[in-house]
Amino acid sequence: MSAVRLSLIIPSYNSAAFIGDTLANASAYLEQRGESYELIVVDDGSADGSAPLLSEVAARNCSIRLISNGANHGKGHAVRAGVLQSRGERVLFTDADLAYPLTELDKIVRALDAGADVAIADRTSPDSLYHMSPAFFSYLYTRHLLSRVFNLMVRGWLGIAVRDCQAGLKGFRRAAADIVFRRQRLDGFTFDAELLYIASRFNLKVRQVPVEFRYFSEPSTVDFLRDSILALRDLALVRLNAARGRYA
Repeated sequence: MSAVRLSLIIPSYNSAAFIGDTLANASAYLEQRGESYELIVVDDGSADGSAPLLSEVAARNCSIRLISNGANHGKGHAVRAGVLQSRGERVLFTDADLAYPLTELDKIVRALDAGADVAIADRTSPDSLYHMSPAFFSYLYTRHLLSRVFNLMVRGWLGIAVRDCQAGLKGFRRAAADIVFRRQRLDGFTFDAELLYIASRFNLKVRQVPVEFRYFSEPSTVDFLRDSILALRDLALVRLNAARGRYA
């Protein structure tokens, strides 16, 4: 079996309105990069008709692999399923709505090739660039404020020196992906903080990368109050799992 240079994981949940275009654009972009790749889409129990659409797309394109969870488990579960079945020398995951333009993948890849074990998007960097609708100015401010508070909690509770742990674009060298995702346990949105905590325990080199970010709609899967409560619970679970030796 020939080596795969790059694996891209895209978790999908109720994304029927745009997932077809996402996969077509991602496949075309990866093809023009000129190196071997695999595109893995993980359907996390969608209930909007995504499943047959994804099956049809994967059947037409041999470079697209479909993983179907059957039931909705959460983004952390979906990303983990994709990474653990990937074969790439570098493994990246990004959001299904392509909030990060596909060209931003190259920035993550370059950071990995330059020696980072883990490379993550950093939307808080002064060099990052936002593209957004004016209708979301006030809402983005609230979201940014809540995100900063959460990141301060992550840094205080878990000792992670990362400014933007929740960005949906991250990359791992193969060895780092195996170390982290074989130990990662959280299924919800807080899984990003757990990934970085595990990376820190193994002294993996993490590089924060300025990115372009598009913000034109709020995902229907986000509920700030509910997710904030679950995030606090998950941070406590990370500390508990560490105390029990589950990340050893």
